[in-house]
Amino acid sequence: MIDFKLPSLGADMDEGTLLEWKVAPGQKVAKGDIIAVVDTTKAAVDVESWDEGTVLELLTQVGETVAVGTVMARLLAPGENAPAGKVKAKAPAKAKAPAKSKAKAKAKAKVEATRETAGARRASPVARRRAAELGIELDTVQGSGPDGAVTLQDVEALATAAAAPAKGAPARVAPARVAPARGGPAPAVPKDRVGEVRRAIAAAMSRSKREIPHYYLSEFVPMGRALDWLSDYNQARPVTERVLPAALLLKAVALALAKVPELNGHSVDGVFQPAAAAHIGVAISLRQGGLIAPALHDVAAKGLDQLMSELADLVRRTRAGSLRSSEMSDPTITVTNLGDAGVEAVIGVIYPPQVALVGFGRILERPAVVNGALAVMPALTATLAADHRVSDGHRGGLFLAELRDLLQQPEAIAGTPK
Repeated sequence: MIDFKLPSLGADMDEGTLLEWKVAPGQKVAKGDIIAVVDTTKAAVDVESWDEGTVLELLTQVGETVAVGTVMARLLAPGENAPAGKVKAKAPAKAKAPAKSKAKAKAKAKVEATRETAGARRASPVARRRAAELGIELDTVQGSGPDGAVTLQDVEALATAAAAPAKGAPARVAPARVAPARGGPAPAVPKDRVGEVRRAIAAAMSRSKREIPHYYLSEFVPMGRALDWLSDYNQARPVTERVLPAALLLKAVALALAKVPELNGHSVDGVFQPAAAAHIGVAISLRQGGLIAPALHDVAAKGLDQLMSELADLVRRTRAGSLRSSEMSDPTITVTNLGDAGVEAVIGVIYPPQVALVGFGRILERPAVVNGALAVMPALTATLAADHRVSDGHRGGLFLAELRDLLQQPEAIAGTPK
């Protein structure tokens, strides 16, 4: 028997609300198949199966809020027979929930009502939830996502257009069509999602500063050679296929970790667990406020074109509220790049259970001494925040030096290591 438990999708998550089951009793699943959609503070996440088997029973009801580690379903292992009376069992009647869970379940019930009125309309889970909160029928929203799917931004845009009169004209914008109340009161005012995200981030970062003895290092990194190489690399490519410096920086971090592997992994109960590959969490700001750092997997083994494509896709799906549980639970180190925000340097806070965070500031024209003469060159500041329980400043310094040297050899970074 295999227990399917609600996984931890980050240090700032201690519970989640089931939005949708993607499987039914009797259905076979493979490793990596999506089992359920779960709402966390930051996003609605597609939760994957870590095992192969056949669904025996679903134990959690849609709309129910459960703690991390709760058994939500049970699967039969390949070749295992179902116990008597358990074949294709249905989910049990919903147990009486505490007040906090009831409030969340009530909000999620609106999601189900919206699904009924929207029919088979494709939409991201977070878009469905937001539409339900605003009382908007999904079939009135023009989708901009894949295959015309409705995204969170589509719902917000329609709500904004419905609330604001046309500028400089007496005519009013027609309001969004509201789903019928079905005998109940008008839709409730949306809950403070931004406030919840900020509280979750504050809790995780407070834990990090309380439990992890941070040390910090920074390094001046010349970028002229890398930028020239990228310019040549992109010259014959259409704009949509060009590789940005961000992809080169991520690949350089992954390769540098091979020299200092104690920066890549997790600290669990005081024991460091090194990672077999660099799954880099990329800090992505959300349009509604806050940030998420989902993982790009096995970065060192990927070419720059693939990495750039996956990075663009990850940013798009993060802001549309369409992530997978492996992307939320797998990061072994985080990279935050605030260069596009005009920041010269960023000193980050480690995201537990990770043991390091790398920061990049913007590329600036800076004075430097080259062969005994003063010169001006494009450069950035790379920073490292690391866990003193696992590594020390000497090892952290070796990592930043390796990162700096790799970025002077962009053609070597572009090659896939053997």
